Amino acid sequence: MIPRYSRPDMVAIWSPETKFRIWYEIEAHACDAQAAIGVIPKANAEAVWKAKDVEFNVARIDEIEAVTKHDVIAFLTHLAEHIGSEDARFVHQGMTSSDVLDTTLNIQLVRASDLLIAGVGRVLAALKTRAFEHRNTIRIGRSHGIHAEPTTMGLTFARFYAEMDRNLARLKAAREEIRTGAISGAVGTFANIDPSVEEYVCEKLGLIPEPVSTQVIPRDRHAMFFAVLGVIASSIENIAIEIRHMQRTEVLEAEEFFSPGQKGSSAMPHKRNPVLTENLTGLARLVRMSVVPAMENVALWHERDISHSSVERAIGPDTTVTLDFALHRLAGVIEKLVIYPENMLKNMNKFKGLVMSQRVLLALTQAGVSREDSYRLVQRNAMKVWEQGADFKTELLGDAEVTAALSPAEIEEKFDLGYHTKHVDTIFARVFGK
Repeated sequence: MIPRYSRPDMVAIWSPETKFRIWYEIEAHACDAQAAIGVIPKANAEAVWKAKDVEFNVARIDEIEAVTKHDVIAFLTHLAEHIGSEDARFVHQGMTSSDVLDTTLNIQLVRASDLLIAGVGRVLAALKTRAFEHRNTIRIGRSHGIHAEPTTMGLTFARFYAEMDRNLARLKAAREEIRTGAISGAVGTFANIDPSVEEYVCEKLGLIPEPVSTQVIPRDRHAMFFAVLGVIASSIENIAIEIRHMQRTEVLEAEEFFSPGQKGSSAMPHKRNPVLTENLTGLARLVRMSVVPAMENVALWHERDISHSSVERAIGPDTTVTLDFALHRLAGVIEKLVIYPENMLKNMNKFKGLVMSQRVLLALTQAGVSREDSYRLVQRNAMKVWEQGADFKTELLGDAEVTAALSPAEIEEKFDLGYHTKHVDTIFARVFGK
């Protein structure tokens, strides 16, 4: 985790203090459940809660771990220092380390999901606001980076809204996928701990019991979770790339907000660079970097090994922290994005009506000209626009073969911009509802 790309709320989820607090709650709830079925004395279970207001000393736990070489044992030893060895002797009864570690990881991922869901929500709100603001702001649509046909800036935002809305559904499903806990003991057979303990602990912590945990929670769940985060990151990059293209000097249809006192270059005082969206492209790469390791974590030896552990210690915090930061950075960019409708019209008219070529092509076919001949007639006039800077409509009106099929009025009508925006409201209703 790099502080430069971190937000405090997400970082806090992955702090040692938070981790040890969750470990403690798992152990304390497990003791309550064990006492309820008569496995341990009720007094001992109650004594564990004496530590409920304790700030666990991370340095002390690290000191113990330096000797034990085992993080969970180090924590349990430190807990005994607070509640007394006699009361602590029933803590972790019938449990194994993975019961604590895996259940904690999933709690952290669920909490991280809640922050990510809020981040996606902010992006969606920003996209919706800008979509309605520019519902009918005409801009040229591009395919292969080349002028195609007119669209609207509102439809661009609506497209990204629909994509992010799908991501929200995916993220909610991923949250549910990861919302499991396991308190099943060594190799997951419940030989030394009753299944009711797992059910109780999971209920207290907002989880559902893992059906078959084999000592570890199956890592296909985590693979799916991180894959969804990777898809969201790709969507962030998709939006960022569009904004970066729009900010290019020769395009300049929109640009990131440039604040007072901001500097674009140490060498060139004139520069206003798309630094935030370029940064988002880089952050998206970092998030996607976790997907393959998460997939590779699915295959473990027999009932468990720890080949997944080192991976998850890195990708759990790094990926969620980075994506959380990226979502809020993207939302801020969209909220403050400066848009230039005049430049959009100027760009669209750069090739003097050329973008209406399909309308003329279709009109010629409707007038009885074969498609092959229609295409030939339109293309030969279009090439004059590309190569000589001619005016497309003027060339068409001066082409005897074209005017033999279409009247000047019919040709003129094919250059009406409103033709291309007549179904914008239909698309908006599909995306945002009526």
